[in-house]
Amino acid sequence: MSADFEGYEQDFAVLTAEITSKISRVPRLPPDEKKQMVANVEKQLEEARELLEQMDLEVREIPPQSRGMYSNRMRSYKQEMGKLETDFKRSRIAYSDEVRNELLGDAGNSSENQRAHLLDNTERLERSSRRLEAGYQIAVETEQIGQEMLENLSHDRERIQRARERLRETDANLGKSSRILTGMLRRIIQNRILLVILGIIVVITILTAITFFVRGH
Repeated sequence: MSADFEGYEQDFAVLTAEITSKISRVPRLPPDEKKQMVANVEKQLEEARELLEQMDLEVREIPPQSRGMYSNRMRSYKQEMGKLETDFKRSRIAYSDEVRNELLGDAGNSSENQRAHLLDNTERLERSSRRLEAGYQIAVETEQIGQEMLENLSHDRERIQRARERLRETDANLGKSSRILTGMLRRIIQNRILLVILGIIVVITILTAITFFVRGH
C-alpha cells in the first residue's frame, strides 16, 4: 500500500512542478496563448486534486499506529495545492487586468477591484475550509486512537480478571490442600499416641506376668 502512495507522490511532484512553471508564464503570454495556458493549468489542477484524493484514500487504509507520518505529508501536499490554486487565481487576475484594460481602459478598474476583493474572500473561505477539514481529520484520527486505547484497556481488564479468577482458584486449592494435610497430621499424631499407649500396655502386661511368675516359684 505504501508503494502506491509513493507512486502517487511522485506523480503529484511532477504535476505540481509543471503547474508552477505554467502559472509563472501566464501573465507574460499573448491573450490567445494565455487562454490556452489557463485552460491547460485548470485541467492539471483538477488532475492534482484527484491525485490528492487517491493519496488520502491510501492514508486512511494505513494502520493508525503507522499513519502519523503519512498524515503529516498529506497536510503538506494539501497546503502546497492551496498555494498553487492561490497563485493561479492571482495569475488569472493579472491576465484579466490586461485584457479588460485593453477593452475598457480605466473604467474596468473598479469592477476588477471588486472581483479581486471577492477572490480574496473566496481564498479566505477556502483556507478556513481546509483548516476545518484538517481539524476534522485530526478529530477522526484522535477518535480512532481513543477507540484502540479503549479496546486495549478492555483486553487488559479481561486479562486481569482472568488472573484474579486463577488466583482465587489457587487459593481455594491451597485451602483444600491445607485442610487435607492438617487431617493427615492429626491422624498420624493419633496413631502415634495409640502406638505409645499400646506399647505401655504391653510393657505393663509383660512386667505383671513376670511378677506373677516369680512369686509362683
